[in-house]
Amino acid sequence: MRRLPFDYAVRNLGRSPLRLAMSLFGSALVVSLVIAAAAFVRGMESSLASSGSPTNVILLGAGSEESIERSEIKMSVPTQASASIPGLRERLGVQYVSPEVHMALGVALVDEAEPVGQAVVRGVTSRAFLVHPQARMVEGRMFNSGEDEVIVGALAATRIGVADEDLSVGESIWVDGRELKIVGRFTAPNTVMDAELWMPLANLQIMTRRDTLSCAVLTLDKAELADVEAFAAQRLDLELVAMRETDYYDKLTAFYQPVRGMVWVTAGLIALGGVFGGLNTMYAAFASRVREIGMLQSLGYPRRAIVLSFVQESTIAAAAGALIGAAACLLLLDGIAVRFSMGAFGLNLDGPSMAIGLAAGLTLGLAGSIPPTAQSLRMPITEALKAT
Repeated sequence: MRRLPFDYAVRNLGRSPLRLAMSLFGSALVVSLVIAAAAFVRGMESSLASSGSPTNVILLGAGSEESIERSEIKMSVPTQASASIPGLRERLGVQYVSPEVHMALGVALVDEAEPVGQAVVRGVTSRAFLVHPQARMVEGRMFNSGEDEVIVGALAATRIGVADEDLSVGESIWVDGRELKIVGRFTAPNTVMDAELWMPLANLQIMTRRDTLSCAVLTLDKAELADVEAFAAQRLDLELVAMRETDYYDKLTAFYQPVRGMVWVTAGLIALGGVFGGLNTMYAAFASRVREIGMLQSLGYPRRAIVLSFVQESTIAAAAGALIGAAACLLLLDGIAVRFSMGAFGLNLDGPSMAIGLAAGLTLGLAGSIPPTAQSLRMPITEALKAT
């Protein structure tokens, strides 16, 4: 098959600067939105998947397997589990058993009369950092037990909806009507903990008037999940259920499946609108090039060669726009955090997200060129040469 030279398609891009600019903008816009949607979904999935440790087991109240916030267990459960389950991890005689209370509470700044947002407040002891190695202090110090002090996660400001400097070390905030001093900041990248507030366990119980725990988190060493399940099954009086921490967050991931599906559907509809917009642009562009197509046929170029050349032209423009859109996402979206009901997470602009966006751009170039080219080729050569 006799083909048109590749540089013919490249030179044609500059024949109409306005058409080229429209093609670049349309492709960049579609690719940017698809990348943003992919980064949102992958950020949520990564946040939930990384929050759990495969060696951790959670003891919850029976019937609360899908929400730690609704769970209630007796205060004695962590001590009884430590004494009854051999093979839990320990260091210097301290077992990796963390009693915790999880509650969603209103948060207000000291100069605000009403809460500005909500955050998950976790009442913990120092053992929380043993069972949750993803969390580490980055500024200030750990709170003192018995003091009205709190440490904040790196994304807590995003979750509450305030400026990051409002939660600086040394500032104070109101949590459920009680003033707490921020004494430290911690980070737990790509986890739900990164958007939480941590405070002394006893203080949170006093503040919320509860004498129960939400859960106890245990880290296994020689013990297995079956050992913890056996303990929960034998102690019917405690009404416990044991599950791996990863299984708990897998259930949350499944719970948010409709949200991720809605994001993908929205991105797909936007991309579809971009494809139709590209088709309109290409139809208008090729309508003025009917004589050129007729001339190429009269010179002996087969229809497949003409279609290939026009597809090359469209794909080059779409690929250039896709690169512009990808670069814009890296500049504008990298490091951006968004809120959701569990807390906050950062957009994940990783390789798969970028690949999905670039693939959408190339698909736009292909889909936007073939139909109008085929339509133009249906006209007889003699009529095409007379077209104006």
